[in-house]
Amino acid sequence: MTQHLDLSCLRLPHGSDLALPEHATLGSAGLDLRAALGDDEILTLNPGDRKLIGTGLCIALPEGYEAQIRPRSGLAYKNGITVLNAPGTIDSDYRGEIKVLLINLGQEAFEVTRNMRIAQMVIASYTHITWDEKQSSASFQSLRGARGFGSTGTDKLKKPSKTS
Repeated sequence: MTQHLDLSCLRLPHGSDLALPEHATLGSAGLDLRAALGDDEILTLNPGDRKLIGTGLCIALPEGYEAQIRPRSGLAYKNGITVLNAPGTIDSDYRGEIKVLLINLGQEAFEVTRNMRIAQMVIASYTHITWDEKQSSASFQSLRGARGFGSTGTDKLKKPSKTS
């Protein structure tokens, strides 16, 4: 079942006429963020360029939630445009404008214009932790152990079959 959260927001003057981010379908986790550039402004991202782009939107996340800023798959696939620090995190105590750090990993220049959907935002809950430091590795034993990169799905880590 999908959770619902009422989220306070403020549209800044340079984004006042842009649509609020919305879920495109009932199953969409992300909300599209739009570029709040000037009416006739065109921001060119040449290959390798990175630019911080305002959305004209501020949000007031409640404690226990973050907003994750992620690439839009179509921009990434078709043009090599992605969010440089993906996923970027908007903390619950940040109240400034949401900005998106885009980078062009493609081979051609890419133009960003006003109202263009440039990224998506996913609201997620998080957990604060308290460290319980141990003095020995005895409590860290598992079938996988310290085997890392490329180790999952290998024969040594497969679950025993019910017939064995």
